[in-house]
Amino acid sequence: MAVTLRSNGSVVFRCAFLVVWCTKYRRQVLGDKVGGRLTELIHEVVADKEAWLVESEVKADHVRLVVEVDPQYGVHRLVKAVKGRSSHALREEFPHLRSRLPTLWTNSYLVATVGGAQDEMVEHYLEQQQGR
Repeated sequence: MAVTLRSNGSVVFRCAFLVVWCTKYRRQVLGDKVGGRLTELIHEVVADKEAWLVESEVKADHVRLVVEVDPQYGVHRLVKAVKGRSSHALREEFPHLRSRLPTLWTNSYLVATVGGAQDEMVEHYLEQQQGR
């Protein structure tokens, strides 16, 4: 994975983060068309927020991204935008999601700087999300 130096005009930075979040109750609803549409939405939001998507993986019950974010914008604002827009759009486009879940995503997410996140940390987070 190549993480490069970026600039916003006044700050040169290299801020790459691993971000993982789960569906509510870890329901496996992100397969097939829903997962494909979610991937499109993630690309759209990341581009709109002038961040960079390095890697993305959508599993049936969680999302895993590596993103680079301007430190003046912040990773929290990016995650909030992706989760908010994707939840709204997916629940509109796929009505069965509204009937199966009170909300699409849990409130929490894991964020770690790239290079600092171990696979065990991600697995521990995913196990804690069971039933939320």
